[in-house]
Amino acid sequence: MPGFATSVAHKLGTTAATERLKTFLEDVRRDYGDKLSDARGEWQGNTLHFGFTVLGMAIHGTMEVGDTGVVVNGKLPLAAAFFRGQIERSIHDELVKELSKPA
Repeated sequence: MPGFATSVAHKLGTTAATERLKTFLEDVRRDYGDKLSDARGEWQGNTLHFGFTVLGMAIHGTMEVGDTGVVVNGKLPLAAAFFRGQIERSIHDELVKELSKPA
């Protein structure tokens, strides 16, 4: 199963960055609701275990929030490997948007 990965640096610290990203899935549902379904996630400490379905393909992974950055890793079905770059860019752009919001 192919994978995907992206990361975003920040200067917020783990706690502040995690708090900003607590609404990540809600914002993704709002902004991309017409393209994805079944967006779900569970926070365990500073790690979000998430999943969603795009074009009938299940995608899942983790988002780990650290003191100076956020790292997202996940698995894609083989049929979605062609869209890996677009998926990585979309997640990266959403993270940048969430982490740069005013406090």
